[in-house]
Amino acid sequence: MALNFWSHLLPQAFAVLCAVASPLHQVQGNAFQINQLNQQKGCDFSLGRWIHDHASYPLYDATRDCPFIVQGFDCLKNGRPDKEYLKYRWKPSGCDLPRFDGVKFLERYKGKKIVFIGDSISDNMWQSLTCLLHIAVPKSNYTLRRPTKYLHVFSFPEYEASILWLKDGYLVDVIRHKEQGRILRLDSITSGNMWRGDVLIFNTYHWWVREGTSQTHFQVGNEIIKDMDPLEAYKIGLTTWSKWIDSNIDPSKTTVLFQGIAAAHSEGKSCLGQTQPEQGAKPPYPGVDIVRSVLSNMKTPVYLLDITLPSQLRIDGHPSVYTGRGTSFEDCSHWCRAGVPDTWNEILYAALLGN
Repeated sequence: MALNFWSHLLPQAFAVLCAVASPLHQVQGNAFQINQLNQQKGCDFSLGRWIHDHASYPLYDATRDCPFIVQGFDCLKNGRPDKEYLKYRWKPSGCDLPRFDGVKFLERYKGKKIVFIGDSISDNMWQSLTCLLHIAVPKSNYTLRRPTKYLHVFSFPEYEASILWLKDGYLVDVIRHKEQGRILRLDSITSGNMWRGDVLIFNTYHWWVREGTSQTHFQVGNEIIKDMDPLEAYKIGLTTWSKWIDSNIDPSKTTVLFQGIAAAHSEGKSCLGQTQPEQGAKPPYPGVDIVRSVLSNMKTPVYLLDITLPSQLRIDGHPSVYTGRGTSFEDCSHWCRAGVPDTWNEILYAALLGN
């Protein structure tokens, strides 16, 4: 299955962002500078702990409130017997995440297009956001379309707002070769013409390091390399993406975010039967340093949604065998709805609208 996600922050004066709730693209500065600013203020959303909040969580009932959520993420409907995993809130060290206000979100982004671009972990977050917005305006009509095999469009006609998921797991070009199989062209992007919206939320990582990567070939220029370290390939590919963003995105018109590395628990002890978050510090997660390094060298402001530690601690948040595909299939990479991705969207809300 899939594997992981990340950390980093935006422009100068995040305090101003929080105070006036101005859109991210109106603020300027390097993401690392802002991350340091937030740490000084005690408001680094990436660090904290999970606490019980039975009064406020879960934020919705997936089966009752969100009939469009796919079967594999609706763990209760698929027979998961415990419910405590639904009742945890992420508490950043030194501050609180602002409460998600779906009406305010839709009013702010009226007439706008928000696009998730990435793999199935992007799908997790996209489905969570569509649900959070739908329950905020339950009487407002919505449409859900799939105009192509890879594009899903959720729209609120009343607000002329659309939330899209474009499946593009590697971001760089993929070639299917008869004899050599899958080839990733690490220095080539031709799908960028599809990356259009007012807010772009990118994600890539899981497919680079998942089981079966050893059968993937990598190409740089005219050279095809079979035995490249997947993380080295990831760094080259992510750098190619960053250069594309810097060359093609106008930050005065488009806000760019990167969905950080969401930790999978596919190795070590199984996620089956896990009912509580883990506590304490965690070791550095593979790939996170690459993401930070690449983003810090970009000229375009990119807000890193740092969700690595929050997801590392939630071994209980995966569907496990409750995917609707039978007990022989265990998913310790994706996430139950309601659940952990709702917190990712609370961080997204804080980044886009402030306190």
